[in-house]
Amino acid sequence: MGSNSDKQDLTRRQFMIRTIKAGGSIAAAGAIGLWFHDTKGPARSKHDQSDIRLPDFSIPGMAPRMSIIRGRNRADTLRLAVKSIGGIESFIEKGDRVMLKVNAAFASPQMLSATTHPQVVAELTRLCLDAGASSVIVTDNPINDPSSCFTLSGIADAARSAGARLVLPRDDAFAPLTVPDAKLIRKWPILYGPLKDINKIIGTAPVKDHHRSGASMIMKNWYGLLGGRRNIFHQNIQTIITELAMMIRPTLVILDGTTTMMTNGPTGGSLTDLKATDTMIAGTDQVAVDACGATLLGRSVSELPFIGMAEAAGLGTADYRSLNPVETQVR
Repeated sequence: MGSNSDKQDLTRRQFMIRTIKAGGSIAAAGAIGLWFHDTKGPARSKHDQSDIRLPDFSIPGMAPRMSIIRGRNRADTLRLAVKSIGGIESFIEKGDRVMLKVNAAFASPQMLSATTHPQVVAELTRLCLDAGASSVIVTDNPINDPSSCFTLSGIADAARSAGARLVLPRDDAFAPLTVPDAKLIRKWPILYGPLKDINKIIGTAPVKDHHRSGASMIMKNWYGLLGGRRNIFHQNIQTIITELAMMIRPTLVILDGTTTMMTNGPTGGSLTDLKATDTMIAGTDQVAVDACGATLLGRSVSELPFIGMAEAAGLGTADYRSLNPVETQVR
């Protein structure tokens, strides 16, 4: 039998070969995206429209819940993570219309961990449908061409095979929204088309480094609901992440730290950017979940200002240990 070092070298060679092959697809998709997709998103509406309003999608009266499950198999850790905080039936009831807000921002294969992993999408879809949900939709407003992003990431196939409906962003699906007490999200177009037809929302994202915000996790993932020339928010990235958490009060969030992008985020692209951290985090407090995710990146809350800002805004706690999260290992 070969040594562990031999096996690691083989794994590395296999990864690099797959990455090189994927490079051609990414380049092609990037070209398609530049040609067909306006990365600035739809402009603000020229019509006199009243601001829409979003409901609070959280479960009324439910105290914050959180679980931290360690293991390598995403489907196994996800199921146990949800079970440990009461089971999917605590969040999804018969007849519910559920949205999975994924991170599909880039035309990138799943091996690079820049997007929500298709196994997470498929397992969440099955859990919701098994609990009696009447429908599950999967959506995002990617940076690159949406069709290419959902296809190359594997999210499209995973969603459809599990019984979800994929919803791509269209210009007529955006409507203006003002978040109360916000400074930036005021009469700003958001992807309202799919939101208006649901009553539950689950956010799911990978743990990633981010060159502007310091990290991209759950709260940053709501950025994919913004339309318009949203790149102007980059100069106020900590504030916009906080306001995104003000905008969406989710039913449940799932943070996938099975593989963490430690450097060169949010796109990555190299084996050296990734680290196996074998952790799945589920919870109802998105601030606490992100604070826990920060530890996988080796970063403190003080290094990620948006976490403290969200806590100060009353959106959750940065002291995730205070929630007494269920912690266990999948064997």
